[in-house]
Amino acid sequence: MRCRIQNHQRKCACEASLACSTCHVYVNDKFLDKLPEPVEEEDDMLDLAYFLRENSRLGCQIVLTKELEGMELTLPQATRNFYVDGHVPQPH
Repeated sequence: MRCRIQNHQRKCACEASLACSTCHVYVNDKFLDKLPEPVEEEDDMLDLAYFLRENSRLGCQIVLTKELEGMELTLPQATRNFYVDGHVPQPH
């Protein structure tokens, strides 16, 4: 499986701990139903994201599988980072 982001860098500040929305993406409608429903913590973070849409998800919570081959994600115009520069997440 290949994952490609062209000409863009996006920092995922919380390292997938559901503490920010910097990895907010829009999932192509063709693949949205193939993803599991977001957990409550993901929904809570998405509620705080800029430019929220019906197909919004946190990219860090999408587990890539063969079924998602060819999935296209679109980035919003801006993201919100709740972490302060220099913060280092602790493993849980």
